[in-house]
Amino acid sequence: KVKVLDFGLAKSAEATKRDGGGGASLANSPTLTAMGTQAGVILGTASYMAPEQARGMSGDHRSDIFSFGVVMFEMLTGRPPFQGETVSDVLASVLAREPDLSTLPPELAPRLKDLVKRCLDKQPKRRWQAIGDVRHELETIAADPRGASAASSTMSTAEKPSAGGPLWRR
Repeated sequence: KVKVLDFGLAKSAEATKRDGGGGASLANSPTLTAMGTQAGVILGTASYMAPEQARGMSGDHRSDIFSFGVVMFEMLTGRPPFQGETVSDVLASVLAREPDLSTLPPELAPRLKDLVKRCLDKQPKRRWQAIGDVRHELETIAADPRGASAASSTMSTAEKPSAGGPLWRR
């Protein structure tokens, strides 16, 4: 079992609501330091930041899902999905480049590749919306790594004739 305890970038949604969402309070800062932060300052580990955080915008639970995808990618490939010689280069990579999914192991369950890809989507609305859904998908993949039961049920549905012919021709 792997537990990621803190990405260091999470914000308290309640604190953000209390201070109106736009203030420069410590609760609205990307991460806390002894000195606090100034508005617009980006703090954290660049290679784990979601694109919205790299742009200096506020993040939410979907930002953590992006970071989880980075960790998954690293675990599966042995290298980070976004690289660069400097912090600026890494941030540029997070913002502008897609991860090279071809570096994932070829024997990897196809659904796991899709899970990682969706976690690393640049658009928060297209990412998984809850980490609980990611966990459920991981458990489903672990129970049926090759998706044999899903493929056979899809195939049998597609092969069933209907008044308009096979479903795959519609």
